[in-house]
Amino acid sequence: MKRILIVDDHADIRRLIRMTLEFEGYDLIEAPDGPTALRLAAELLPELVLLDVMMPGEIDGLEVCRRLRSDESFALPRVILLSARGQATDRDAGLVAGADLYLVKPFSPLQLIDCVAQMWETV
Repeated sequence: MKRILIVDDHADIRRLIRMTLEFEGYDLIEAPDGPTALRLAAELLPELVLLDVMMPGEIDGLEVCRRLRSDESFALPRVILLSARGQATDRDAGLVAGADLYLVKPFSPLQLIDCVAQMWETV
């Protein structure tokens, strides 16, 4: 079973993502912030991280992505950044940080399912 770490500071967004993906047969784990995401990624080694860009605190989604990419102990999971910011500069910053995909909020459940499926196709 493929493991996905869902990282968002809003519980309702995490719940929406969980409800969208739970019937697809994934092992879903949730984190409310960057430090928790990094700890869970190191402990549980997810194959995919769905990562909110804008989170409060000193570690935002871009920094989490950078750290996941720079530390070999994370086993280099795939990363899909989720953000309400959809400008080209925002997308570019996400890709420079190491994201595989950048999905702009609000997104439909079908968009999310398609993006997650795309990550397994490119492995």
